Amino acid sequence: MDNKLKRRSLLGGLGIAAAALVVAKATTATQKQNLDVTASAEPDGDGYRLTEHIKKYYRTTTI
Repeated sequence: MDNKLKRRSLLGGLGIAAAALVVAKATTATQKQNLDVTASAEPDGDGYRLTEHIKKYYRTTTI
């Protein structure tokens, strides 16, 4: 009985981990698309610019 319960707990945990991975991948893809849209919509001028090193910084600060 304990063996079946341990196996079910393990398989349930693997399912939850797989679902979390899918959500993380989807979130990352969405954030990347948002950065691409923002970069192409920048106006000309001397203000804030979304450059490659700033994009890299943003990617490193995401949780």
